[in-house]
Amino acid sequence: MAHDTAPEPDADLSGSDVARGRRFGLVAARFNESYVRRLVDGALDALRRRGVAEPDLEVTWVPGSFELPLAARWAAASGRFDAVLAFGVVIRGETEHFRLVADAASQGLMRVMLDTGVPVLNGVLAAENADQVAARTGGALGHRGVDVALAAVRMAALRRERPVA
Repeated sequence: MAHDTAPEPDADLSGSDVARGRRFGLVAARFNESYVRRLVDGALDALRRRGVAEPDLEVTWVPGSFELPLAARWAAASGRFDAVLAFGVVIRGETEHFRLVADAASQGLMRVMLDTGVPVLNGVLAAENADQVAARTGGALGHRGVDVALAAVRMAALRRERPVA
């Protein structure tokens, strides 16, 4: 019987070369671009600090969060990336449209990951207001872009350790 061990903290992801030689595709929504750019910039910084070279980073911008799954599929299916990171920000308006878009993006990204076997990390924020977004893009509640980048590094490493036939 296999025994699971307690997860180790991500301290091993702090090294300056833990992601060297790995390639990451980032797809980002232009809608709410000023907020999305904060997520992308945080992710890129985290990846560079872990040894990812500039030629191994590719950012593709799409119109909105609804289009992220298709762009993620193109990136994943290309075979060029160890992981794909998707970023968008959907803020509640006067209707429930924001929830529909966020749910569709989330479900689509999951489907791409399961269909391709390539890690696809969901960095789409669905928020009630701009203050919530600010708190999660380098504010009081951390930086979701950095969190997604660290998860991508971890998943890329797991994928290489445990390739599926």
